[in-house]
Amino acid sequence: MDIKEIENLIKFVSAQKNVGEVEIEKKDFKIVIRKPINTVVSAPQYIQASPAPMAAPSAAPALPAAPIAAAPVAEKPVVADNLITIKSPMIGTFYRSSSPDKPLFVNVGDEIKPGKAVCIIEAMKLFNEIESEISGKIVKVLVDNATPVEYDQPLFLVEPN
Repeated sequence: MDIKEIENLIKFVSAQKNVGEVEIEKKDFKIVIRKPINTVVSAPQYIQASPAPMAAPSAAPALPAAPIAAAPVAEKPVVADNLITIKSPMIGTFYRSSSPDKPLFVNVGDEIKPGKAVCIIEAMKLFNEIESEISGKIVKVLVDNATPVEYDQPLFLVEPN
């Protein structure tokens, strides 16, 4: 397998939504191509371990117990049957205002109508104003300002009028 075939294989894997890994093995050659998985990594949380029992005086001194990593507690999402989700129409960076010194497009509790700008998504140096397609009241903003968003990622929860 030559370098051109490998480059084409990399391009193929990166273009496919449902392919995360490709492995090819020939006589004396093996290649594995993996797409990075978008995950959110949080700092580990620690719980205090119970103290070790007292050792006999002739034994070596006991070392302090190491912290035990606990699984992060997931926040429960706001769930209501009547809420509508405004989703990202593209991959990019989410902004709540047109510039840092300008007011936010929408806040929780604001009424929106079709055509009202709710945010900006910057993709490849182009700033795309995202407009509401529904009427209602913003119940929750699901994304932090200036963070990356994926295609079809929920941005806002709206209670329709």
